[in-house]
Amino acid sequence: MTDIMIAAGVALVFVALGTPVWIRIVNRLGYGQMIRDDGPEAHLTKRGTPSMGGTVFIVGSLVGYAVSHLVTGNAPTISGLLALFLMTGLGLVGFVDDYIKVFKQRSLGLRSGAKMIGIILVGVVFAYASLQFPNGYDITPASDHLSFLRDFGPSLSPYLFVPWALLLIAAMSNGVNLTDGLDGLAAGPAGMVLAAYVVIGNWQLRNSCSAALAPNCYSVRDPLDLAVVAAAVLGGVFGFLWWNAPPAKIFMGDTGSLALGGVLVALAILTRTQLLLAVLCGLIVMITLSVIIQVGGFKMTGKRVFKMAPLQHHFELSGWAETTIVVRFWLMSALFVGIGIGLFYLEWMPK
Repeated sequence: MTDIMIAAGVALVFVALGTPVWIRIVNRLGYGQMIRDDGPEAHLTKRGTPSMGGTVFIVGSLVGYAVSHLVTGNAPTISGLLALFLMTGLGLVGFVDDYIKVFKQRSLGLRSGAKMIGIILVGVVFAYASLQFPNGYDITPASDHLSFLRDFGPSLSPYLFVPWALLLIAAMSNGVNLTDGLDGLAAGPAGMVLAAYVVIGNWQLRNSCSAALAPNCYSVRDPLDLAVVAAAVLGGVFGFLWWNAPPAKIFMGDTGSLALGGVLVALAILTRTQLLLAVLCGLIVMITLSVIIQVGGFKMTGKRVFKMAPLQHHFELSGWAETTIVVRFWLMSALFVGIGIGLFYLEWMPK
């Protein structure tokens, strides 16, 4: 538990104090956010707001994780390092995308094909490596099974697991990116899901099959270190949210949204809760589905289902204030996270 508290506390302080420094640097360099002309008109006033804020909470998370291990003397685990690798790797892809946007002063950065190649390269390395490195109990960081509250069904084999992992990574990283359309809208729900994974990792540690072969034990390689990773990123996100809350002084950009999507998928895969992530991230799933419905509906009928997609922009054009949308969406996210944690606990309870 000490590891978790140190990681979260250090990351929180680092990001809360480091973000205004980053804001000044970005302002001095003139790297302000470009706003798409086809978005809500109210967003045009946000043009020039400092971006690439995800850089700060990525670095802060890494610092929090490292300090936690230095203070406690516990060695980092391969599971923790893999989760941080996926977060940082996707964050780097997003950083390149953001840099092109602000450097060339256009609303579109990397071409979609180039961005997807970057996501695939990072994702393949993560997925393949997660099936390696068995511990003394022959448990690897990930397994090649599907999972909801734990592994189930037949083995997918590495040849199917890697594409499945890539699908999860691409879907969640783009889902968080779509959610990041209003001030604080992505950071709040992501923080709630990260808090859930602190609880899940700690619970799996206390009921690990490596400690006792109880009927409902968990075969997870490094549950404590995954909780530390979740806590470090949670602290970083909360420190960032102080400056990202409406009206935002800085945006996380693709740097932050891709990184958050990556670390959430990494935690889901490595804690054997892949499909539970869809429940915990119910708000992100809803927002992503709104885009799919809008595009699919328009192609089939020529009519728009929503006034604008993603979903938050539909409510903006319906007259809702930005802060009203953000708070209400946070409440929905809290409900989804509560349902997810409830399912996780109920499954564990002795029958």
